[in-house]
Amino acid sequence: MAAKVDIFFVNRKKSATFVAEMRILASYLPITDPTLIFFVVLMIILFAPIVMSKLRIPHIIGMVLAGVVIGKYGFNILERDNSFELFGRVGLYYIMFLAGLEMDMEGVKKNSARFMIFGLLTCFVPLILTYVMAMAILDYSAPASFLLGCIMASNTLVAYPIIGRYGLQRYSSVALSVGSSMISLFMALVMLAALSGSYSKDSNWLFWLDFVLKFAAFCAGSIWLIPKLTRYFLRRYSDAVMQYIFVLGVMFLSAALTSLIGIEGIFGAFFSGLILNRYIPQVSPLMNRIEFIGNALFIPYFLIGVGMLINVRTLFSSMEMVWIVTLIVFFGTFGKAAAAYISSLIFRLSKADGNMMFGLTSAHAAGAIAMVMVGMRLEVAPGVYLVSDDMLNGVVMMILFTCVISSMMTEHASKQIIIQEKSHLQAELPKDDDEKILVCVKYPEIAPQLLYLSMLMRNQRLNRDLVALNVVYDDQNSNKARIEGLRLLEKLQQQASASEVKVQTQVRLATNIANGIKHAFREFACSEIIMGMHVHTDINPRFWGEFIQSLYNGLNRQIVLTRFVQPLSTLRRIHVAVPSRAEFEPGFHRWMERLSRLAGQLDCRIQFHGRSESLALIAQYINNRHPHVRSEYTEMNHWNELPKLAANISEDQLLVVITARKGTISYKNALERLPDELQKFFSGKNLMIIFPDQFGNQKEDRMSFTEAQHHEEKSIYDWILKKLEEVRRKRKKND
Repeated sequence: MAAKVDIFFVNRKKSATFVAEMRILASYLPITDPTLIFFVVLMIILFAPIVMSKLRIPHIIGMVLAGVVIGKYGFNILERDNSFELFGRVGLYYIMFLAGLEMDMEGVKKNSARFMIFGLLTCFVPLILTYVMAMAILDYSAPASFLLGCIMASNTLVAYPIIGRYGLQRYSSVALSVGSSMISLFMALVMLAALSGSYSKDSNWLFWLDFVLKFAAFCAGSIWLIPKLTRYFLRRYSDAVMQYIFVLGVMFLSAALTSLIGIEGIFGAFFSGLILNRYIPQVSPLMNRIEFIGNALFIPYFLIGVGMLINVRTLFSSMEMVWIVTLIVFFGTFGKAAAAYISSLIFRLSKADGNMMFGLTSAHAAGAIAMVMVGMRLEVAPGVYLVSDDMLNGVVMMILFTCVISSMMTEHASKQIIIQEKSHLQAELPKDDDEKILVCVKYPEIAPQLLYLSMLMRNQRLNRDLVALNVVYDDQNSNKARIEGLRLLEKLQQQASASEVKVQTQVRLATNIANGIKHAFREFACSEIIMGMHVHTDINPRFWGEFIQSLYNGLNRQIVLTRFVQPLSTLRRIHVAVPSRAEFEPGFHRWMERLSRLAGQLDCRIQFHGRSESLALIAQYINNRHPHVRSEYTEMNHWNELPKLAANISEDQLLVVITARKGTISYKNALERLPDELQKFFSGKNLMIIFPDQFGNQKEDRMSFTEAQHHEEKSIYDWILKKLEEVRRKRKKND
C-alpha cells in the first residue's frame, strides 16, 4: 500500500513538473523574433512535403494545416506578424502571375468562346446556388446572401503549384480553368464593387464611368507600354538578377495599379503575366528562376499564412456553426463542380479534364477573406454591419475545406492526365528517335545564345543531354586555348543548370577543326549540329569561313548556322525560305520539328515562303503536330525572289534559309548566289541557315567516284562570269 502511495506522489510530482515546464515554455510563445519566425517557417516548408508524402496527401494541404497548428488559433507558436502579410500577398500575386505567364496564349485565342462559357458558368452557378441557400435556409438578408454568393463565385488557384510539379501548365483543361478563374474573379469583384457602392453616398453613374475609364486606361496602357519596355530591357541587359527584378517590378506595378482602380491586385498580377507570356519562354533560365523562388518561398509563405487565419475551434463551438459551414462548403463546391462537369460535357472533354477543371476552380483563400472584410465594413444600420461573426467564421472554415478538396482533386486529376499522356506519347513518338544536339562554341559572346537556341529546339519529353564542344588547333597556343575553352564550357554548364538541362562538355585538340567536329559528332552519337556563323576577317573573307564548307560537305546530318543581333526572347516573327522540292529531302521533318518547337517556345509567328506544293505539306505537318503554333504561308515561286524578303524583315524578326548540299534533290544553281545575297541584302539581321539531313543514317565516310568529297564555295564558271563582267564594264567605261 505504501509503495502505491509513493508511486502516486512520484507521478503527481512528475506531472506538476511537466506542467511547470510547459508553462515556462508557453511564456516564450508566441515567437515574435523575426529571425526565429523565419526559421520556423523554413522548417515547415522543408518538412511538410516529407511528412505529407508519407501520408500520400498533397503538399499544399500540409502547408495550410501547418499554418493552422502554429497560428494563434492552434498552439500559438508563431505570431502572424507583418512578414506573413507581406510574403503572403507576394505569394498570392505569384500564383496568379505564374498562371498568366504559363498559359498557352494561342490556345486562349482559338478557344475564347470556351473560356467565356466556362467563366460564366463557374461564376453564376455557385453564386445563384449560394444566394438561394443563404436566403432560404440561413435566413440571411439579400445583400449578405449576395456577398456570400460573390465569394463562392470567385476562386483562388491554390492548387496551381501542383500543376507545375506535373508539368501540365499548358494543358488545355488547365488553361481553360485558369482563364475562366480570371473571368469569374473579375465579375465577382465588379459585383462586389457594385454592392459596396450601393452603401456609399457617392455611388452614381459618375462613379461607374470613372471606374470603366480607369480600367480601360490600365488595360490599354499595359498592353502598349509593357511589351516596349520588356523588349528594350531584355535587348540591353542580360544580367540574371536585373531581368528577374524587372519582371517582379512589372508584376507589382500592375497589381498596385489595379488596386488603385478598385479591383484586387491579383487581377493585375495575372494580367501582367499574360502580357509577359511571350517574352519569357518556358525553358528559359529566367522562367526557372521565377518558378523556383516562388515555389520555394513566397507561395508556401502564403499558404501557411492562410492556415494561420483559420480557427478550427469555431467549428465545434455549436451545432449551428457546423450547419453553416456545411451548407456554405456544400453549395459553393457543388456549384463549382456542376459548372466544371457541365462544361466538360459541352466541350466533349474527358472525365480527367472535368476533374481538373473542378479541382482548380473550387478553392477559396485570401481573396475570400478580403471580400468578407469588405462586407464587415458596410454598415446597414447604426452599429449593425452586413457580415456577422457567424458568417465570417463560416467563410474562414470554408477556406480550409475547399483548399483540401481542391488540392486532392487536382492531384488526382493530374495523375490521370499524366497516365493518358504517356499512353499517347508511346504511340506518337518514334522508338528510334536519335535526337542529340551538338553545340559547337568558340566565342564567349555568342556561345550562350547557341546553348539557349538548342534548349528551345530540344525535345523536352525525351529530356536528353546536350553536348557542348570546343575544338582548338593543336599548335603552340593550344594549352592557352584549351584553358579558355574549359572556362567557356563551365559557364555554359552553369547556364544550362539554371534551366535544369544536363550538358556534356568536351574540349578537343585537332589539326583540322572540321575533322575534330565530325569525330566528336560520331563519338557522342549526335543527330545534328548548332553553331555560330563565321565572322568575316581580312584574313579569310569567304562567306563560309575556313571549315564550315568542309564540314557540311563531309557530314550529311543537319547543320544549323546562326547569327543573332538581339536576344531570342524578343523575336516576334520567323521567316522561313523553303526551296522547291525540300519536302522530298530525308531531313524535311527534322528541321520542321525544330522550327516548330522554336516558334512555339518563343510564342511568335512563323511565316513560310515557298512553292504551293511545299507549303501544303508544311501546313499539314504543323496542323497535325503543332496546332498551337501561329503559322502563315506565302507563295514564293522562284528562289530569285529571296532578296525581296529583306524589305519585310525588321530587327526583331529572324530569317531562316533552308539550303541544300550539291547533288541533292532540292539543290539548285541559284543557291550558289546565296552567300552574296545574304551579305548584300541581309547584313545586320538575325539569320539562320539550315543544311538538312541528306542521306539518312548512311555512313559519312563513304567514298565513291560519283560522290565528291569536297566542293569549292565558288565554281570556275562563277570566276569566268565574273571576269567577263569586269571586262564588259571596262569596255563600257572606256567607250
